[in-house]
Amino acid sequence: MTPFALTDALRRFDATQGPRKLGPADGEYTDLPGVGVRFMIWTEESGGGFSLVEHPIRPHTLCAPLHRHSREDEYSFVLEGRMGALLGDDVIYADVGDLAFKPRDQWHTFWNAGDEPCRILEIIAPGGFERFFKELGSVEGPPAPELMDDLSARYGIEFDMEATARIVAEHGLRFPPLEQA
Repeated sequence: MTPFALTDALRRFDATQGPRKLGPADGEYTDLPGVGVRFMIWTEESGGGFSLVEHPIRPHTLCAPLHRHSREDEYSFVLEGRMGALLGDDVIYADVGDLAFKPRDQWHTFWNAGDEPCRILEIIAPGGFERFFKELGSVEGPPAPELMDDLSARYGIEFDMEATARIVAEHGLRFPPLEQA
């Protein structure tokens, strides 16, 4: 499979382009099993330093399998609701206004820890990993194991599905990919 190609219109924002405003309904959106993704700043637009996505999360839903990145750090800023996260061996809870740091090479996952919707801004540094979400969001139905192997290799990410099932059970969560299996 070839990497997803975006339009050539994406380029670094600078003062010559005038002001930029992204409204609450603007930006491209995709729905992944467990979490939505609204693309707000692509890596090209930041000069490669970071990308920014918004994740709306349904109540008591795990967003991703337990995983670790080899290239990126992630920062989750809670806009609405309550986020739970497993960071290494520690479980934390972040409320509106809290920022959770998920450094590269640390096993982690996160979820909506409440009965109401949760929304977080996810800052990914350096940028580029948003493409993983874009590619995964373009797949109809559950992704084939071969596709996940390809994406994992290209984006430097590892998953632990066995531990994911334990996390779902321990925290009383839903995780659609496990429900489809």
